[in-house]
Amino acid sequence: MTPSLLPRSGVAQGVVSGISAAMGYGLGVLAAAVWRALADRGPRPPRRWSWRVFAVAVVVIGTVFFVLGRRWQGTLRELMGMPAEPLGRALLAPVVALVVFAVILAVCRLVRGAARVITRLLSRWIGPSAARALGGLAVAVLAIVLVSGVAVDGLLAAADRAFALEDQETPDGVERPTSRLRSGGPGSLIGWDGLGREGRTFVAGGPSAAEIGAFTGTEAPEPIRIYGGVATTDDVGARAQAAVEDLEQAGGFDRARLMVATTTGRGWLDAGSLSAFEYIAAGDSAVVAMQYSYVPSGLSYLIDQDRARAAGRELFDAVYERWAALPPDDRPELYVFGESLGSFGAEAAFSGEFDLRNRVTGALFVGPPNFNALHTEFRDGRDAGSREIEPVYRDGRTVRFSNEISGGAPPAGEPWTGTRVLILQHPSDPVTWWSPSLLFGRPDWLAEDPGRDVLPEMTWIPLVTFWQVTLDMPFSTDVPEGHGHRYTRESVDAWALLLRPADWTPEKAERLRALLR
Repeated sequence: MTPSLLPRSGVAQGVVSGISAAMGYGLGVLAAAVWRALADRGPRPPRRWSWRVFAVAVVVIGTVFFVLGRRWQGTLRELMGMPAEPLGRALLAPVVALVVFAVILAVCRLVRGAARVITRLLSRWIGPSAARALGGLAVAVLAIVLVSGVAVDGLLAAADRAFALEDQETPDGVERPTSRLRSGGPGSLIGWDGLGREGRTFVAGGPSAAEIGAFTGTEAPEPIRIYGGVATTDDVGARAQAAVEDLEQAGGFDRARLMVATTTGRGWLDAGSLSAFEYIAAGDSAVVAMQYSYVPSGLSYLIDQDRARAAGRELFDAVYERWAALPPDDRPELYVFGESLGSFGAEAAFSGEFDLRNRVTGALFVGPPNFNALHTEFRDGRDAGSREIEPVYRDGRTVRFSNEISGGAPPAGEPWTGTRVLILQHPSDPVTWWSPSLLFGRPDWLAEDPGRDVLPEMTWIPLVTFWQVTLDMPFSTDVPEGHGHRYTRESVDAWALLLRPADWTPEKAERLRALLR
């Protein structure tokens, strides 16, 4: 019932409690079995008074921690500006916990029953000890094969087919562009039908030249948006080349600023962040992106990491090859952008800090997953004394972190010349902090002082904290801006910091935030 990164509903709390109860029960059964084996005795029925003590403890401890848990959740909701949860919904927690516990226990007993059946069959030909060992091993191998192979692969393949059909749809209000500066438009080398659902949304959206001109007070060109959908071609390298050719014919390499954006999951890009880039660039910009999957980010974490990495690397390398062939004075400023799983793909094109510094003008990585290679390198290699939730890497000379960009990117006062790489990560973002290592080890971010939107009462408990943060992830965007996995509001200050417009003011930043809202 202790708090985790995000507020939990009664149902989510019930799932966490049910899983935790099942793990505790399993560990208790294991400990009892080991003790009986060491003492060389069989199980004994519990005494009547032990059941009474247990019942009283359940009522007292359960009530106390339900009340404490409700108080912690209320405090966390206040911290994030969310309304309190009704008591009726909170009371679902113990009901859901019992159901989850019973289901897990039933599955485990079915597995144990299967092992016993196999043991009885084998005991006809071999000794009882060998039969028990082989019976348990056979069931374990079968379970692993089903979970990691046939069953999961079948489910993921079915999901891929289902989302591929959805990818053919066009959202309401999205219309084919009439500009040659957009993929799918007149003269584009990439057809409208090959863009996919998210690609069509991307090329049809964004601010117009008139809207940008009204914001800047000067005449502005129309931004260029190029997108390569999965349906364009199956080969990721050929898809990247098609996107670059479409970018070149649209005049993308003639713009002042060029961004290579890596998508998440089914091809999604944060509309607010891209629009902020185009507004601050005064429309003299081009954005090129490429889809690598049909499925949402949640499933992409499981099945598309290799595709995300390949897409990010292939697209950037294809763009960089054309960009590097231009005369140095005629090259646009080159930027890289990736959010969530998109940051994982965007990072794949670079080997480290110096590679970023040598090849791009700036990079923005938003809400990076914990397993990102460069993010991990920069986070783990942070300067002594800086916290994991907002590290300082090599005095911030190239790479800087921020968990609240309105306050800047530490270290304050230190020069930030040349390439600027900015990483946004909220203290309450489960996507950034989830890791299998939470099962058995306390991370630095839980050993340090808590972040601005994390309760001091959040603590690390073996096994339990892993499931708490795991259950936070599906709800990571169901919180107000500036918390969890929601970063759109911060894109204005982030891009202003990277693009460094000469006439930028706090008043302009607030006007742009209002426009994006």
